[in-house]
Amino acid sequence: MNVIAAVKAYVLKMTEESEPGMKVLLMDKDTTGIISMVYGQSEIQQKEVFLLERIDSPNYSNSTGLRYLKCLVFLRPTQKNITALCNELRNPKYGAYYIYFSNIIAKADIKILAEHDEQEVVKEVQELYMDYLAVNPHLFSIGLPTCMLSLSWNPAALQRTVQGLISLLLSLKKSPTIRFQANSALCRDLGSRVDEVMGKESSLFAFGQNSQSLLLILDRRDDPMTPLLNQWTYQAMVHELLSINNNRVNLSNIPGVAKELSEVVLSVEQDTFYAKNIFMNYGEIGTNIKQLMDQFQAKAKSHQKIESIADMKNFVEAYPQFKKLSGNVTKHVTVVGELSSMVNKYHLLDVSEVEQEISSQIDHSSHLQSIKKLLANQEVRDTDAAKLVMLYALRYQNNSNNDINGLIDTLKKRNIPERLLRNIVNILEYAGSHARQSDLLNVESAVKITKRFIKGLSGVDNVYTQHKPLLHDILEDIVKGRLKDQLYPLVGNHTNSGRPQDIIIFIIGGATYEESLTVHTFNKSYPSFNILLGGTTIHNSTSFLDEVEQAMRNVSRKHTTRTIRNIRFD
Repeated sequence: MNVIAAVKAYVLKMTEESEPGMKVLLMDKDTTGIISMVYGQSEIQQKEVFLLERIDSPNYSNSTGLRYLKCLVFLRPTQKNITALCNELRNPKYGAYYIYFSNIIAKADIKILAEHDEQEVVKEVQELYMDYLAVNPHLFSIGLPTCMLSLSWNPAALQRTVQGLISLLLSLKKSPTIRFQANSALCRDLGSRVDEVMGKESSLFAFGQNSQSLLLILDRRDDPMTPLLNQWTYQAMVHELLSINNNRVNLSNIPGVAKELSEVVLSVEQDTFYAKNIFMNYGEIGTNIKQLMDQFQAKAKSHQKIESIADMKNFVEAYPQFKKLSGNVTKHVTVVGELSSMVNKYHLLDVSEVEQEISSQIDHSSHLQSIKKLLANQEVRDTDAAKLVMLYALRYQNNSNNDINGLIDTLKKRNIPERLLRNIVNILEYAGSHARQSDLLNVESAVKITKRFIKGLSGVDNVYTQHKPLLHDILEDIVKGRLKDQLYPLVGNHTNSGRPQDIIIFIIGGATYEESLTVHTFNKSYPSFNILLGGTTIHNSTSFLDEVEQAMRNVSRKHTTRTIRNIRFD
């Protein structure tokens, strides 16, 4: 199960099945994102695609058509897009249209399109199931920054998530058993809706499958700690400190950064160095960047002596790869340089060590003192200070000696923004002990840590990666056949049909890159299983707190009124 390969196969089908000749690719905002995750613009242009257009662009309706070009249309089957496409067909800009929808389209909508095709320019209409963002081969996202209102599904987000999961299953040719987190109404609702569509479209799901498959739907609230932690593997670290948005990283706010580096693309498909290093830790990245620079310098040196026509020919032939390597070196040196600067400036090693200990151990007195020490350091960012208190509150909410209010008073003395203080209450209401099904934070004994230094930059050691997400334990139960039916029941009247080989985990409220690493590790350790991870979005701590804030709108503070005092809610 490889979501990038699935999407690329559909794009290949779309660009190669139409007649030969120059083409225009007409998309909407969402389908542009879907394709850009797996193909660069230059790669698309190599498939005879001369022009990329957006049907929802304000300028598109005024643009002049080129009737000698063929138009590949790739759109989500929304009413807005159907209307726009009807207008396009009424006054066609191009000579022929090959229409592809990213998901199931209603027969009534096809009929409407046919009625508007008065000039008979439509040559083909197909469904190509790629209505999701393929992030890594084993990781996908629906692309919804938030999905809840008042701790219930936002109806539009629920519909979009159902559509995304249905297209995912169709693209992978899976008709899975569905299980869901028992204490979560959101998980039950999503599972029921997906099962309903699979039943309604049973002919599309009639695959001859050799292996058992499972779709397990989880609720982010069962593990609120994972998205709050600082990260130390490359992809996760970049997302936490700089934010990755559809494979793009905005570096424009870094002082002195070159204009061409104001936004960089980090894609496992288009960047071999990134693909090899996304799960490497901070120390190893430094070593590997140095090797990349050495490789570039060796190539540059070999190009310095151009003394003959043959030398010139060799240089010109190698130039595209040379230029690409040059750009890659500059890009990664810039990114890692900024990460290193932030780690040192904001004392992130010290912060992370305490975060990891709180998330992995029980030692109330020691943790409280460690947090107080970091809160007294004005160079620690307000966000990191607040997150430490959130982790402490989640860990020790029910400890009779907890000092949540004392820590909040300390934050107030730092003049921390009111919004961060409210987030402490929000996180406890959103995912406190009352909301969690798995007794995530009830660790029986403190974890024994053996510090092993990793060769590379800064002496980073594995004390910074001792935390394991709840997903790790769930996957272990699945592969060992001991996932409890009462905690993760089956949707509807279906029966358990044995141990699944193909496992799709979907997290309502967003997945994380740390959980992606967990899935990657399981896939390597258990080669007879294929595990795929998805979420409504891919969170870092900032986007997670935005999600929590949105979910908690108009929710009463019934679980924290006695625990936390003196925070103003407007």
